[in-house]
Amino acid sequence: MKVAIVGATGMVGNVMLQVLEERNFPLDELLLVASERSVGNKLKFKGKEIEVISIPSAIEKRPDIALFSAGGNTSLEWAPKFAEVGTTVIDNSSAWRMDLSKKLVVPEINAHTLTHTDKIIANPNCSTIQMVMALAPLHKKYKIKRIVVSTYQSVSGTGVKAVEQMENEIAGKKGEMAYPYPIHKNAIPHCDVFEDNGYTKEEMKLVNETQKILNDKTIAVTATAVRIPTAGGHSEAINVEFEEDFDLSEVRQLLSETDGVTLQDNLDVNLYPMPMYAHGKDDVFVGRIRRDGSQPNTLNLWVVSDNLRKGAATNTVQIAEYLIKNGLV
Repeated sequence: MKVAIVGATGMVGNVMLQVLEERNFPLDELLLVASERSVGNKLKFKGKEIEVISIPSAIEKRPDIALFSAGGNTSLEWAPKFAEVGTTVIDNSSAWRMDLSKKLVVPEINAHTLTHTDKIIANPNCSTIQMVMALAPLHKKYKIKRIVVSTYQSVSGTGVKAVEQMENEIAGKKGEMAYPYPIHKNAIPHCDVFEDNGYTKEEMKLVNETQKILNDKTIAVTATAVRIPTAGGHSEAINVEFEEDFDLSEVRQLLSETDGVTLQDNLDVNLYPMPMYAHGKDDVFVGRIRRDGSQPNTLNLWVVSDNLRKGAATNTVQIAEYLIKNGLV
């Protein structure tokens, strides 16, 4: 089993390396791939140093699986070239997510739709993944009509430059700005670029990707995405209206039985999800579960997850594990 990480020197690429090692992923050869300026650098995996190679060199080696986290343009250009030599690409960018010919996969929800003919598989956006992980079991039971979601997103979702901006501001140092405003002691209602409808791309990802993953175009979704000065995870306040009424104890039971979800919902001891709990973990944490008293069949949830792990690297690796386990590569 030959595996390539394309974008290995980036923030998500580094976490992919950690996750592969932690999960003892079954591989015989690991190719670390990055842009020309990083070629020749060395990264550690399981105590050994591996030299970074170029994308064309990696294609020549015909890996079985390529885990991509190198940006949309790189993926659009190179993922098809890997696919042409028989590699199955799992891509972490937004490049292929809404392509009708490509699957958008959260393994716990819809990995069963994958076949050996899927050569480019899309990994959803981080904020979408944690939301659908919490809502999929509830949708199956009560059928979702409408979702109103407000996100509180970590600067790590923007990348290294944003983390450095926040750290510089905390230390009182001047430096490069990833955002148009300071992020320390601030909240910026602007994740990704604005579209013609007044929503950001991040907000529209929550709309479109949710419908695709849950395979239900009738689900109405509206979103507001906000960047806040944390570095370890995304948080979401979710208001969800169902077709059917629900029992709160049953909701908690369903969530507690869902693989990849941890219930943190005990107000007596002030237990609820927070980024400090989620940081470095693979689960999606759900709490503050309560009925919306303003209208029928409506529930409020607070959902937190490490955006670099389940929101990116871990989900990608889990897709690859599913492919191997089911003989699809």
